[in-house]
Order: sequence, then C-alpha cells, then structure tokens
Amino acid sequence: MSKLILSEATKIIDIIDEYPFLTDVLVELDPILRRFKNPILRKTVGRRATLTDVSDMINKDLEEVISFFSTKIEASTNIQIEQKVGTEGKSGWEDEHTRKREMLKALVLELHAGGELPALKSRFKEILGDVDATDIASMEQELIDSGELTVDQITLLCDLHVGIFEDSLAEHQKPQTVPGHPIHTYMAENSFARDLISHLKENPSPALINELAKIEIHYTRLENQLFPMLEKKDFAGPSQVMWAKHDETRQLLRQGEKVDIEELSNQIEDMIFKEETILFPTSLELLTTLDWQTVKHGEEEIGFAWVTPGDEWKPLSPEIIHQTSSDEQETDNLNLNTGKLTLNQIDLMLTHLPIEISFINPQDEVLYYSGTKERIFPRSPGVIGRKVQKCHPPRSVDKVEQIIEAFRSGRKDLAEFWITMEGKFLHIRYFAVRNDKGEYQGTLEVMQDVTSIRALKGERRLVNWND
Repeated sequence: MSKLILSEATKIIDIIDEYPFLTDVLVELDPILRRFKNPILRKTVGRRATLTDVSDMINKDLEEVISFFSTKIEASTNIQIEQKVGTEGKSGWEDEHTRKREMLKALVLELHAGGELPALKSRFKEILGDVDATDIASMEQELIDSGELTVDQITLLCDLHVGIFEDSLAEHQKPQTVPGHPIHTYMAENSFARDLISHLKENPSPALINELAKIEIHYTRLENQLFPMLEKKDFAGPSQVMWAKHDETRQLLRQGEKVDIEELSNQIEDMIFKEETILFPTSLELLTTLDWQTVKHGEEEIGFAWVTPGDEWKPLSPEIIHQTSSDEQETDNLNLNTGKLTLNQIDLMLTHLPIEISFINPQDEVLYYSGTKERIFPRSPGVIGRKVQKCHPPRSVDKVEQIIEAFRSGRKDLAEFWITMEGKFLHIRYFAVRNDKGEYQGTLEVMQDVTSIRALKGERRLVNWND
C-alpha cells in the first residue's frame, strides 16, 4: 500500500490534481472552497496555497483541514495517509500582503473573463474581508508586469475593479496631512470639486461647467508631478490607468454645455474616490519625504485648481539637508562649438527664446525642457529623467514611439505637425540629434506659437516700438 504525507506545507493544487474527485467534496469542508473548481483561481491562488492557507481562508483548525483531506483520500483509494501538523503552519506566501494580492489577482482575472460583479463582491467579502489600498494598486501593477493584462484592459474595467473593493475601501480613513503637503492640496481640490458638482446637479449652467473644467489642472499636476515619482518606484501601472481616465473626463469637458451632467459628475466623483482610497494612500506609503519635496517642487509652474496651498508643511530630512543648494550656479565658461558661455548664460538664452525646447536622450529619457514664462503645454520638473513615453497620454504613445524609432534607425530626421488649439496656430517639430559620425544621440522637440508670424503681411524694415 502506497503512502502519502499531508502536512501544513502541502499545496492544495497538488492533491486536487492528483485526486480530482476532491473538487466535488471540498464544499463539505466549507462552501468557499468550491471556488477551486474555477480554473483562474487554480492558476493563481491554487499554485501557491498550502493547507495552512486553506485553514486560514475558511477559519478552521489546520488539524481539522488535514484530517478532512486524509479521510476523503483514504476512503476513495488504497493510499495510507500520514498526517504531519506543525505548530506554526506554513503558508505558500512570504507574507499576508502577498497572499491578499494573489487573491485579488484571481478575482480581477475572473472579472475580465466575464465573471459577474455581484458574485465577485460577495466572494471578496468571504475570502479577504478587508484589504489595504496598496494591495489593490500592487495587484494591478503585477498584472501589467506579468503580461496577464494590459494597461488598456485594466483601464477598461477599472471602475469594476473598484466596484469589487469599494465597500472595504470606503471604511479606510482618508489621508490627512498638513497644509502645504501635495496630498493636502489634492484633497482640498477634491472637496471643492465635490461642492461644484453638487451645485451643478441642482442648477446646471455653462458657468459652472467651465468652473468645473479647472479639474484639468488637478489632473495635469498628478500626471506631471506625482506619477513620475511613482514610476521611479517601479509603480507605473496605476498611474497609466488613471491618466487614461483623466483623458475620458477631458473629452467630456470639451463638449461644454452640451455635456451629459450626470455622466460628467459620475466620472469626476469616481476619480475622486479612486484617488482618495487608492492612489493617495499608496503614494503616502511608497514615497519618502524627499520624494514629496520633489513632487511639490514645480507644482507652482502648473498651477492649482480653486485652492491656494498652505505653508505649514516644512519637512526636514538628512537627504534634504545635505542636498546641493539649487541656487548654486557654475560660473566657469563652457567651450562650445563656436564660443564660450556660462551655465547661467545658456539657461537665460534658452528661456528667452520665443520657442519651447525639450531634449530626450538615446534612452528615451527627458533630460531638459526650456523653462519659458508662457508654456504651450504644461511642464514641470517632475518630467526630468522620466521616459518620454510616460509623458504622453496612453492613447498617443504609439505615435511617439514611431517617431523615435524612425530617428533611431536613421530612416528619418524630422517629424513636424501644425495644429490649432484655443485660437493659436502651433508648429511642433521633432529633430533627430546625431553626432559627427551620424550616430543617434537623442531627439529635440521644438514647439512654437506661430499665430502672429502666420499673420504677417508685406514688409517692415524699421523698428516700430508701438506694437
């Protein structure tokens, strides 16, 4: 007679695969376990879950769980079972957060496979009970990194994801920080947006719609200041998904007074909920004080929606204290191709040109943009060092990559566009930058408002100071 050892470390998928009849009797131990009939759950949770995890999942003693499987296997086979029950148990995951994320992944994958939302919400409560916002964000990032789902797929069902977890998330306290901290400012803007939506629902008017449209400033600051910092923590998935949702709101706002008020309100309120229950708590956990200093630096360049940030947040950390002062300027001349200039002179020259310049290195990282006083498109220091693909909405990334690849391969040296936006005629050009050997060194982006140039007629040969 053969012998089988069942212990706290035995994986449930191993014994189910070996003895398929167990899937039909698992419900006798607990109805929750019928979920292991689902191929998605077996592929995700099942491959790691041990009998210890099953015990935790159904809240029963480990000895009772092992005894159940032993009895069922012995009753249907000629196999003798040896039971080994440890005192501490052995989970298939290194920690509770990892276990929860695997459970979440199984739920979301089943949702994408066509699972019904009410049933999944019910199962969520049965299996997980409570969950941290960071677990949800980590789960989405892992699904993207593993290739199991794309950013577009997660964006498409993003609202349903939150729908599964909203009851638990709503119980979490929203982050409270002192005035001046970026999160405090975001929260203040959200509060103002809620009030506007309330008034808009009661008394729809073009003026209120235009005022609510300032939420775009809020979104732009998230995209250019907060999201880059999360990306540096290898946490790009959630930010990509939210940027796509921002663009959906922008499309609604462009309809002006013809917009469906209920649709617009729901869209913005949903984004507020996701920010305050997922994005902000996750960001507060991931980012250091120095990171938040970087997020804050450059916010003024983009601006704020409706509120003025306070100044009570005055962080200090060893990293900040020992940073080189941003006021320090090199005064030595730099030998250029046709002359010499100091760093300060170069900076002044570039910021006084009537054009906007950006430079992207061969690794597709943004190294520079000219800090001109009036910007055509919002930019802030958060983009420095960021992959250029991450600086554009997901829907336009393909175009950016096509241009860079054509430059890198040597097939093209110039790409140009001209568009009309808010009454301005804009000329946008991309130049391949190459060294003397013709090797690709990066991409130079040049943007210019040529409305006044386009309108020129005749000639002017003398200075006219009256213009």
